[in-house]
Amino acid sequence: MTTASPALPPILDHADALLARYDVVFCDVWGVVHDGRTAYAEGCAALARFRKRGGTVILVTNAPRAADAVARILAEKHVPDAAWDAIVSSGEITRAHVAHAGYEAVHHIGPDRDLDLFETITARRVSLADADAIVATGLVHDTRETGEDYRGPLAPARARGLELVCANPDLVVDVGGTMLPCAGAIAAVYEAMGGPVYWAGKPFRPAYEMAHASAQTLRQADVPLARILAIGDAVRTDIAGASNFGIDSLFIGQGIHREQVLDAHHRLIPDRLARLLSGDAPRPVAAMAALA
Repeated sequence: MTTASPALPPILDHADALLARYDVVFCDVWGVVHDGRTAYAEGCAALARFRKRGGTVILVTNAPRAADAVARILAEKHVPDAAWDAIVSSGEITRAHVAHAGYEAVHHIGPDRDLDLFETITARRVSLADADAIVATGLVHDTRETGEDYRGPLAPARARGLELVCANPDLVVDVGGTMLPCAGAIAAVYEAMGGPVYWAGKPFRPAYEMAHASAQTLRQADVPLARILAIGDAVRTDIAGASNFGIDSLFIGQGIHREQVLDAHHRLIPDRLARLLSGDAPRPVAAMAALA
């Protein structure tokens, strides 16, 4: 069944016909492929089916981890290898930017679980006083802190004009039904303070440029933007980023906007979806409660 109105993208029950229009999918991870704890079986099956029919799936994630670390996490959450071809992560973009900028010493803000990222970054981890730049992968205590808790500690960095490399531009993430703040919340505060921020991920172009290059390498051919579909659950990152890059997008409602757009039966509510996508919000070509 498909539901649509002039102010609303088509609401789909199944994505087969839509996916058949594309050669490549740039797919978000959290909210589409898994919920932070376990895989969405139907979403993974849809991606595997797309690949079996000749499509290429690039997972584009704002995870502040190297691609091989993301792959290990996906396996732990029972996401099948058949659902994807390659991974573009904010961690990979961060690594490339730190190298390109020539930073030799960086101060890490984030939990210890993200330390594996620094095994792939050439810059040393140092105290804030000795740093050339900051790499923020997340909040140290994301269950009890907000971005505002970092305003005071970041004041010396702002005074020195240190760049903050945001290795996860998401503001919040859905972890098994609980919304937790991400590094983007810290970066937003620092930017509001007047500090320079490099956003290493969606909705910014470097993520899509890296994903596009990966798809063309895998397919050994040029891939027109018209043959790429982005799939994601966040209007600010996934849908806006796709629009800015010039590719179509499919909105998934079960992620961070679920309280705004889903009813008690896990169905999209057209009026609420229309409000979410009103004004200057980017418009996806279709919407689904969950990828299937």
